[in-house]
Amino acid sequence: MIYAYTRLCATGRDFRAVYDALRADGHAALRPAQLWGAFQGLFGIGSNELVVVSFGDVAELQPRLAALPGVRAAETLLLEPTVRPTAGVQRAREGLYVFRFFSVAHRDVDEIAALSAAAWGDFERADTYQAVPQGLFKQQNRTAARGRMLLCTWYDGLPSWQESRSPPRDAAVRFRRRAELTAGTVAYATRLLL
Repeated sequence: MIYAYTRLCATGRDFRAVYDALRADGHAALRPAQLWGAFQGLFGIGSNELVVVSFGDVAELQPRLAALPGVRAAETLLLEPTVRPTAGVQRAREGLYVFRFFSVAHRDVDEIAALSAAAWGDFERADTYQAVPQGLFKQQNRTAARGRMLLCTWYDGLPSWQESRSPPRDAAVRFRRRAELTAGTVAYATRLLL
């Protein structure tokens, strides 16, 4: 299944008009794709921006979202899930969703996915914070040597995100190896719009 991460920039100072246009007629602008989640930026995303993640038939999604009333710009990255998600299901859990982009060599994608999957068991069982990785995606187009991966993780709030910077030992070892395979990361904190 293909996913699309789309960052919409509104013409005004606020994203609400664009969000209302997206929700019109049961998310008609997405069809035949389906909504995985719409997210408001908390850190790193402008007050006039909206992040929309969709799945399914997303090949022609970019022009449809760019044509929504009030949209000034739209940027879409097409993605494939690695170890998560295993099924296309809309996000419904309130909390903090952090989108972290990794700059990677495409040849390392499988190792990064395996390290992440192995680390998540310990990471998710920690009793000092609440966190659940929602998805780890690779770029659909991997014709270039380098590209991006996207990790989306749910936290019950910022304190859990801060505590999770010190995960259990086994998870930390795998995350360090994963970091060695990346040229850098950038993260955006968001909240799910319900």
